[in-house]
Amino acid sequence: TAPEHVPVRIGQHDARTLAIEWADGATSLLDVRALRMACACAECVDEWSGEPRLAERDVPADVAPVGIQSVGRYAIQIEWSDGHGTGIYPFERLRRLGAAVPGRPDGGGL
Repeated sequence: TAPEHVPVRIGQHDARTLAIEWADGATSLLDVRALRMACACAECVDEWSGEPRLAERDVPADVAPVGIQSVGRYAIQIEWSDGHGTGIYPFERLRRLGAAVPGRPDGGGL
């Protein structure tokens, strides 16, 4: 696995931001509501069409992670305060999501 896809620390940066420190020295800051909206599980995204099923109106503004578990050596699964918990977030995807907005330590923050 490439160092840019290996987290060394995952935790809350502040109430609205998840921080991931990567083995290559970069840090991703991800807005937790945007991360919840980015869930790609079958409940949130249609498996056949790829169309999103999750509407912004269905996710509380104050949604937050209440638990994070590792999934093997490639992903995390987040339990959310809105009761959702089936989504798996591969590290490679988290790194891409974290690089979506320029101006942060690794060029991003969702």
